[in-house]
Amino acid sequence: MKYFKRALIPPKADYFLLGPRGTGKSTWLLENYPGSIRIDLLLGEEERKYSAFPEKIRDLAIGMKAGSTLILDEIQRVPRLLPEIHTLIEQKLEIQFIMTGSSTRKLRRTVSDLLGGRALSKQMGPFIASELGNDFALDKALTTGLIPLIWQSPEPAEQLRNYINLYLREEVYAEGLVRQIGNFARFLESASFSHGSIWTSTDISRECSVKRATVDNYLQILEDLSLAFSLPVFSRRAKRKLITHKKFYFFDVGVYRALRPQGLLDNTQEIEGFALEGLVAQHIRSWVMLQREPHSLSFWRTQTKLEVDFVIYGPRGFWGIEVKRSPNLGPDNIQGLLAFKEEYPEAKCFILTLSKQSENYRGFPVLPVELFIKSLTAENAIN
Repeated sequence: MKYFKRALIPPKADYFLLGPRGTGKSTWLLENYPGSIRIDLLLGEEERKYSAFPEKIRDLAIGMKAGSTLILDEIQRVPRLLPEIHTLIEQKLEIQFIMTGSSTRKLRRTVSDLLGGRALSKQMGPFIASELGNDFALDKALTTGLIPLIWQSPEPAEQLRNYINLYLREEVYAEGLVRQIGNFARFLESASFSHGSIWTSTDISRECSVKRATVDNYLQILEDLSLAFSLPVFSRRAKRKLITHKKFYFFDVGVYRALRPQGLLDNTQEIEGFALEGLVAQHIRSWVMLQREPHSLSFWRTQTKLEVDFVIYGPRGFWGIEVKRSPNLGPDNIQGLLAFKEEYPEAKCFILTLSKQSENYRGFPVLPVELFIKSLTAENAIN
């Protein structure tokens, strides 16, 4: 299988490497740390050993040479190891500890309490276009997504279905995160209609016939498993009245496409439009996470429904981005950008479409989506 170099630069400090299954965490670690010692806690024998005797990690670490690397894969399977690792880090053994995880649900409190400030946190998500280079194909990305496990499969559509079933069966139900897997499955389908839209738990709960508190818990599960993320409203120096609800996205467009029902009664262009917006969202989010200095990713929407899809704010710049599937733009397509530019004249605003060439519409640059996402690297500023 071809190896694609990822944009993430290996830190020298101890760190967590978090991200959904299938995103290539283990492959990346094997490539970057060929001489490391690795404990795979997905293996039953290893999980049982360290669950029963977490202190055994001390004997292993103390016996390692200075400058060595110890990788603990899927650390959430044995969270009792974290206090031991905390103690070992305090002892300054000159060993690098790397802990991977596909779920932060069991780790959240332990990580913040015991390792806060001592270990970095890095994310590994789907491929981005610049990592794939000439192997990137926009149509394929919009259909089956960019999860490495699925992108490199000879049967990506089938692999994608299996991937979702894996999460339902192993990560959600087997771990006891939900009591009724049927309710959660209906929630996932209902949530697919909110991809790229304002999230309202009340509407989702009505559609799924479950309590709003249950919906909120299900959403938290998705975010803990890194299967979804939400964008807040950009509200710095706000003059207009803004909404308060967040905007919801699945972490990969392929997951959205697999969960979203599609039939004769469904609007194909609408589905493809949200897929395109989601593809841009996951690329910008990856760019933000790769930056050395903190940047925020949000959206802007007034109570009068003027909206800008993405707002990026940080040391490297301030941008407002609108995504439109059709290159045939009209006055209504830029109302949100006009209002945003009026409120924030410092922002650089532009439009992304499926056009093949760059152009200009009423003072706003119009860029091809493919050209834009291919240009997103950790080093490049957004243009």
